[in-house]
Amino acid sequence: MSNSATTRPALAAGPRWNIPKGLITIGCATVLLFVVSALAAPSSVSGTALRGMLPIASVLAVAGLGQMLVIQQGGIDLSVAGGISMTVVVVTHIPDGDNGKLFPAVLVAALIAVAAGVLNGLLIGMLGLNAIIATLGTNALLYGADLALSGGRPRITTKLLASITGGTTLGIPNAVFFALAALLVVSVGVKRTVPGRRFEAIGANPRAARAVGLRVRGHRASAYVWAQLLYCLAGVMLAGITAQPSAFEGDSFLLVSVAVVVLGGTSLLGGRGYPLATVVAAVFLQQLVQFVVALGVSTAVQTIVQAVALAIGVSLYTVNWAGLWSQRPGLLGAPTAA
Repeated sequence: MSNSATTRPALAAGPRWNIPKGLITIGCATVLLFVVSALAAPSSVSGTALRGMLPIASVLAVAGLGQMLVIQQGGIDLSVAGGISMTVVVVTHIPDGDNGKLFPAVLVAALIAVAAGVLNGLLIGMLGLNAIIATLGTNALLYGADLALSGGRPRITTKLLASITGGTTLGIPNAVFFALAALLVVSVGVKRTVPGRRFEAIGANPRAARAVGLRVRGHRASAYVWAQLLYCLAGVMLAGITAQPSAFEGDSFLLVSVAVVVLGGTSLLGGRGYPLATVVAAVFLQQLVQFVVALGVSTAVQTIVQAVALAIGVSLYTVNWAGLWSQRPGLLGAPTAA
């Protein structure tokens, strides 16, 4: 009797769902944003507006997933702009409108991405250089190669690429399916595999991971390689979405790629990452920009909106508000109990 009595509550309890706080927060914020958009600026949620917003949000989501892997290791990747721009140039200038040369161009772009990721990994993961300085240097190299190949002049994308990444299926932009595929791969790789769980453990506590024999430097270096491959995918998608992309298409994704990661709840100090929340944050941020523009505000305000969103995300998930509130009397100069 005693054994059945003790096991009955456990059986009745059922499965426990652990939904991340960041996903709940950004999910609710996204739903609220669409409701406000429908009431205040209906044109921002029309079918045409959504078909224009979702492809760019998908590109941002893929770039954000790459940035998330780096931030999980306590780093930051400022070569995202160069990585995306370099891919755009390669897949438009090498084919130069010839569909038959598109696949080799994509392979070249992937090889360049791997080389850039390995360089970042060696400089940061192996040599221990500062992530900001190292990735800025890699970004400069990528832009140097970008300008050498393109001369700063845009090229029209191939019809094949435009139909693959810029087309639609059942009324849904194909870019959305690419973003969902990237989300699935990253989520399974990080959350459901042994190397992925080790990857998160190293980001959360490198000293403890090193003490149990995990290869901290190797995992940190690999984060930059996988990130560059995701930037490469984002660049391929962007080249197909934009009819005549410029050689600097990646510039607009530098700040926002960090913003969506932070808004999704991933700490800038490293540790556990939230791929689904990052993708939802990309939709939120792109819709927020579209809503602001629909209100008639100057497009120059877009960068301010993105910066404010990043500041809010940092304040929500990085600042210890509970600790600051508990110290409030002392901070205000009031006497505290001995």
